[in-house]
Amino acid sequence: MARVPILYSFRRCPYAMRARLALQSAQIQVELREIVLREKAPELLETSPKGTVPVLVTEDAVIEESLDIMLWALHRNDPEGWLYREQEALALISLIEGPFKQALDRYKYASRIPGADPEAERRKAALFLQELDEKLAASRWLLAERPTLADMATLTFVRQFAMVDRPWFDAQPWPHLQAWLDTFLASERFAAIMGKYPKWQAGDPPTFFP
Repeated sequence: MARVPILYSFRRCPYAMRARLALQSAQIQVELREIVLREKAPELLETSPKGTVPVLVTEDAVIEESLDIMLWALHRNDPEGWLYREQEALALISLIEGPFKQALDRYKYASRIPGADPEAERRKAALFLQELDEKLAASRWLLAERPTLADMATLTFVRQFAMVDRPWFDAQPWPHLQAWLDTFLASERFAAIMGKYPKWQAGDPPTFFP
């Protein structure tokens, strides 16, 4: 009998969130090990010395990047068709993971980054969000009238941005983007990946997800 993969995760991490989203959609069950980032389990560090989550341990590989976990899951089972226009999705995701996420981090964590100007970084990030709003004016989701990888690999970062100053975000002229985010946040899909789990430690009984 094949061993259930192990997922080291952290509930609020946007990277871990999107990994859980893909595993949920692909209907691939994992043993979920909730990690506290300030007190990382030695088993995580032994498996992945860089010490970030998510990390997926399968029978034959250790997958240390969240997008790779998403693709691993969806290439095994994609019942919702998330891989629709996959290459176009990956190009869009690279922009969100790269310049947008850099600006987001320098906006959210400006006090920790010497020389960071949060207002300037917010303006940089807003340029990407304006483009997404224009794209969403043409369809309910980024590449189709239904969710795909493009949406599920980027929504968790847009959520992180919005939560820094939600009144400011809500006041922006981005009605399509705001509706897209709110639809996701109100969904059963989002609720299902945001269950609260105690910190995992060796010897605990397994917690399975989904």
